[in-house]
Amino acid sequence: MKVLVFGKTGQVALELQRLGDVIALGRDAADLSDPEACAAIIRDSEAQAVINAAAYTAVDKAEEDEALATVVNGDAPTAMARACAEKGIPFVHISTDYVFDGSGEAPWQPGDPVAPLNAYGRSKLKGEEGVRDAGGAHAVLRTSWVVSSHGNNFVKTMLRLGAERDRLTIVADQVGGPTCAADIARACLDIAHQLAADAGKSGVYHFSGGPDVSWANFAREIFAQAGLAPEVVDIPGSDYPTPAQRPGNSRMDNTATEAAFGIARPDWRQGLRDILAELNKSPA
Repeated sequence: MKVLVFGKTGQVALELQRLGDVIALGRDAADLSDPEACAAIIRDSEAQAVINAAAYTAVDKAEEDEALATVVNGDAPTAMARACAEKGIPFVHISTDYVFDGSGEAPWQPGDPVAPLNAYGRSKLKGEEGVRDAGGAHAVLRTSWVVSSHGNNFVKTMLRLGAERDRLTIVADQVGGPTCAADIARACLDIAHQLAADAGKSGVYHFSGGPDVSWANFAREIFAQAGLAPEVVDIPGSDYPTPAQRPGNSRMDNTATEAAFGIARPDWRQGLRDILAELNKSPA
């Protein structure tokens, strides 16, 4: 299957390129601030499936730049999905737990009411709605707390700070499922293949690593696996204010994803071991 991937240097896009013969488009080839140009690329391609692994992900910056975030995260995937529907090919779009308000402690179900707390979440929700309304074979895959050996993410930040400091204060009242980019990439490809065979599986799905954990306890596991020993002090999110409000509850129920596609919830602790092993192999 010829798979066209929007995104080239992001965490999931890099992992997708490792997995198979995909055509990955960077910003120079596909600018998501020009949705119709992205749609034209799909119409002119010989792709048999499309995965959108590109997004405006600067959560705090989006508070001041919501218009651009909405074009990139909302209008662009909508245009892509419409082009895929016209061609009769499946479209897999990565979304986020930020479409929810983060209340309570129960894992979010795909059909639960959405109520984003910030501009980023609103922009991603617009994309979900557009993909759904395009009417083609599609999967919106909501994920959370993405980590890998690439780019900037919580694992790499903790490794740097854990080597520099004896004591770290880390938010303990935000809980979710860390998700390794390699697992997301594998799930996206698997879902694309299955949608090509059965468009009836179209819908919104959740895919996050387990078990659920707080940021503070996630950091403790990173340090334990990496052989670092800084003291981790739990703090509430209110002690670490950010321009964009973060959800307290990012737990997501993955049951529907396993039922529809046979894709089990991945264990992020094993994924973390793989990430650390890769980083240890990389030249300094």
